Formats: sequence, C-alpha cells, structure tokens
Amino acid sequence: MVEPVFNRLCLVGIGLIGSSIARVAQQRGDIARTVVATTRRAETLARVRELGIVDVVEDDIAKAVEGCDAVILCVPVGVYADVMRQIAPHLMPGCVLTDVGSTKGSVVRDLTPLLPKGVELVPAHPMAGTEYSGPDAGFAELFDGRYCIVTPLAGSDPAAVEKVREFWRRCGSMIETMDPATHDRVVAIVSHLPHLIAFTICGTADDLAEETKEAVLKFAASGFRDFTRIAASDVDMWRDVFLNNREALLEMLARFSEDAHALGRAVRYGQADFIEDRIRRGRKIRRELIERKQA
Repeated sequence: MVEPVFNRLCLVGIGLIGSSIARVAQQRGDIARTVVATTRRAETLARVRELGIVDVVEDDIAKAVEGCDAVILCVPVGVYADVMRQIAPHLMPGCVLTDVGSTKGSVVRDLTPLLPKGVELVPAHPMAGTEYSGPDAGFAELFDGRYCIVTPLAGSDPAAVEKVREFWRRCGSMIETMDPATHDRVVAIVSHLPHLIAFTICGTADDLAEETKEAVLKFAASGFRDFTRIAASDVDMWRDVFLNNREALLEMLARFSEDAHALGRAVRYGQADFIEDRIRRGRKIRRELIERKQA
C-alpha cells in the first residue's frame, strides 16, 4: 500500500472544502493515517460527529493541532490571523501549514509574522467549489480534474511543497504553481469579478419595483439563473475575499467597466461589427474551456 502523505492531518474549519477533503481522505486511505477536525461552532462539530467523516472531532483548537504534521486552514481568509494566534504555540516543528483560501497575498501577510520556527507554510488554493456550504455540502469528487494552485514562498522547503502538491494530486486535482501576487490577479478575473457582478445583478433585480421583480423571478432565463447560483455563495467567505484581494479586484473591475461601457456605446450607436466581435470572443473562450475540460 502507498504510504499516506501525512501521519496526522488537522482540518481547521469543515465546511464545503474541509468536509470534501475529509471524505476523500476517508475514501482513499492514503492521504493521512488520522484526520482531525475542529471548528468554532459546536453545532457544526456535532454534525461532523454524526456524519463520521473524520477520525477525531476536537472542540479545542489548540488540542486539535497538537502532534499534527499537517494543518489545513479551511476558514474564511479574514480570520486567518486570529486562528494563527490560537494555534501557533501548539504547532510542532516540522508541521506543514497550508490552506484553501481564495486569496494568497493576504495569507502571506497574515500568517508569516506569526509562523513558529520549524513550521513550513505552503499556501494553496483548490479551484473547486459549489454555492453550498457546511459539512453536509462536501463530496469526495469535488476536486476531480480541477486545478489546485500552490503558491510556495521564496524560502519554502521543497519537501514540504512537494507534500502539499502530492496531497492535492491524491485529492484528484491538477497542480499549478504561481507566486501569490500572480495568483491574486488571475483569480480576480476568473472568480472574484464574476462573483462581484453576480451579487450586483441580483441586488439590482432585488431593488426593482415589486411588480417588475415578480416578473423577473417568474420568467428568469438561464442567464439570470446562472447569476443567482453564483450569488447564493457563502457570505462570510466572499466578504473576506473581496476585502483581502482589494487591489487586484478593483483593477479588474476598472478594466471590465471600461469594456462594458464600450459595448454599451456600440449598442447605443448601432455598431454591429463591434457587438459581433464581443460575442464571438465570448464563444471562443467557452470553446477553449470545453477543450480543456474545465467547463
């Protein structure tokens, strides 16, 4: 049998991503010998015990990370610093600390100053998810064929980086490596901006006069329904993503706003060629996604 990547793995937070990791580990048996889960909500811990998806459920976060050779932060990025202050004194030397957050510059900013000597920080971001949250939302196939971006630091231990990469390979992911700043610019356009637009469109619909709003909901076409699916995402997570990737998101929003105004002008002045070009470019992007099996 293949040796597990880790001996004792702690999941700090066990929502969609954390519970999916737990299910993969339970199903495969070669990710960790023991999986521990901890989170701040007692009702969530009780539900995880009922589900039986980890080996140990621990109420005390300090006890949860003790003796673990891997700790994965699966909580909103806005609480990383607070969580790190709680766990830092209890992380053992040689422990690999990683995460699943959608921003990476903020992870380096918040965790590096609190990192104990001998603990290796290797941030990562699985590009997988749904609009659902909580421990019941997870499933073992969530990461299959999806990218995980690993963003090691300049001084990261190569062995620790390879452990994180191998961990995500066994979860089913395809691995890419980027520096944190590049990661944040890429996800700003492919993930964060689409969510911002979806929240805005749904907010606009919600502000319509009641009789118009009823018609919108009654006759919602697939395009609007797709936006509502994205807009149903976790509130805490996306608030923290927006605030912690502020610069990259605002840069992409400015570029999008310019392009949207340009298309709006084309519509106003009947510039059919410009409109057709934008539609064709959209179709081209869609074809490329399908070809890459990322659709």
